[in-house]
Amino acid sequence: MLVGVSGTKFCGCEDVINLLVHHFHFELLNHLDNPDEILDYATKNYTNNLVVLLENLSLLEKLEKRPFFVHLSIDASVTTRVSLYRKVNHVENLQLEQIIQAIDEHDFQPEGIKLRERSHLKFKIVHEDPDQKRQNLINNITTQLKILDYKEKEMAPLMRPSWDSYFMKLATLAASRSNCMKRRVGCVIVRECRVIATGYNGTPRHLTNCFNGGCPRCNDGDSRNLHTCLCLHAEENALLEAGRDRVGRNATLYCDTCPCLTCSVKIVQTGISEVVYSQTYRMDEESFKVLKNAGIIVRQFSFMEEPRIVMV
Repeated sequence: MLVGVSGTKFCGCEDVINLLVHHFHFELLNHLDNPDEILDYATKNYTNNLVVLLENLSLLEKLEKRPFFVHLSIDASVTTRVSLYRKVNHVENLQLEQIIQAIDEHDFQPEGIKLRERSHLKFKIVHEDPDQKRQNLINNITTQLKILDYKEKEMAPLMRPSWDSYFMKLATLAASRSNCMKRRVGCVIVRECRVIATGYNGTPRHLTNCFNGGCPRCNDGDSRNLHTCLCLHAEENALLEAGRDRVGRNATLYCDTCPCLTCSVKIVQTGISEVVYSQTYRMDEESFKVLKNAGIIVRQFSFMEEPRIVMV
């Protein structure tokens, strides 16, 4: 694993790197100045735990090509950073405005902003007490390393998602195409780890989009009278696209919201074997009863959002 650390001015990047080196036994790549050298060395030693300070976008763009790379950015409160600035520069009487200006000149460079925003993990240091901060850093780094080093998977979820995480992310991506005023829902149907069909909720083709007034029920804000809704659900659209013949045997339906009762009946009829959902829905109990009576496996899966924001 290769961890790249970036951060705002006087946020404590050095403290994090020192912990990774001295407490977690990472190798610090401070002896290689050329991005190509760092990339080459990290690739040859990808089974080792390595850490490097990220100070420019060009280095990040080199390293993020590798599947074993994790980018950690650090930020801290203004109070903490001002205090550290005075300590490092041995200036107690410098006006606050001058310190903040010096910090801003570093933090608001376009390249620096882009660099930090592309991080996988964002550590926000909220504790000012040095001992408490150090212990919190150790605890949170330990937690994240356990996730990244999860031995039951071929590679950690952050670096290479599991099949569940992959297909649920595809469902969430499909949801971004929704035109429903009420909520965005996406669905993916897969068999043998191959995508058969995708779907999202909204009004049928050739009708006005729901968010443009196409469904009177959704646009009047009424949560009742579901039978008058013109919007097709994500699951319905995916099932219509696939059809019973293409669904075949042992297909799994991924949906970022638990199917409603109406969709559950259609799921049963088209021969889906398993339903994996992320968020609950107000009709869950009725849907579960129908699906389980039909012998369909139902389970909830929630993938970790990226980037992960960790309060330290």
